[in-house]
Amino acid sequence: MKQFLTLLIAVSSFLIVNVSHANDQNKQTTVVLVHGAFADGSSWNKVIPLLQKKGLKTIAVQNPLSSLEADVAFTRRAIEAADGEVVLVGHSWGGMVITAAGNDPKVKSLVYVAGIAPPSQVSIKEILNEHHNVKKMPNVLGFSNPIIDEHGYIRLTEQTITNYFAEDLEVSEAKLIAATQGKLHKDTLNETIDQVAWKSKPSWYIVSSKDQMIAPSLLRSMARNILAKTYELPTSHVPMLSKPAEVAKVILEAASL
Repeated sequence: MKQFLTLLIAVSSFLIVNVSHANDQNKQTTVVLVHGAFADGSSWNKVIPLLQKKGLKTIAVQNPLSSLEADVAFTRRAIEAADGEVVLVGHSWGGMVITAAGNDPKVKSLVYVAGIAPPSQVSIKEILNEHHNVKKMPNVLGFSNPIIDEHGYIRLTEQTITNYFAEDLEVSEAKLIAATQGKLHKDTLNETIDQVAWKSKPSWYIVSSKDQMIAPSLLRSMARNILAKTYELPTSHVPMLSKPAEVAKVILEAASL
């Protein structure tokens, strides 16, 4: 009888430990970070340690920027590989990507960092035209003179990066962004999304109020349209690099649901 009780206690202890471990795994949240155009996964390097310090797992996606479909596929693979629920974060063009990929059932919340948050079946080109040409809202200078190569890929000059894209960073850091920038294919500006994730997922939005790549008035308009909890930071187009602690704080809030 004593041996039986000892065995029963051992089995019970084993089950309790493993159930507890399984519950911990189920509670685990992973932040999947999606970079924008003219950038790569390293654009999140200042935010990632702050999230990890708070116990969040992180994955920075390296998207090809060749098409919306390709970038969404890369992001979905990251979501699939993530432990537990996912907070999906998108910067700039990455906002388009998370708006499509965020329909995955593992995704519990969305965070747009100066991100494009489109309505269903509306392209970036249509959003810009509606805001600037129809509503006559002020435009910005940053994206006015991109370089398009013979394959249709867009890049920004070093001067554009230092003066308009990341003007609140040290010049040496902005030049590093220019040297490592990803190229976005021009056809992505005409792509649309059928089912937009922000209709079914709680959303947060960071407006970069000194943005010279996407007009702050347009950022605010998109944030209102998706009913996002909105924060403004007095930064350039790259708040995750100039104000990483503030960006991390918003992501942590979205992760605490």
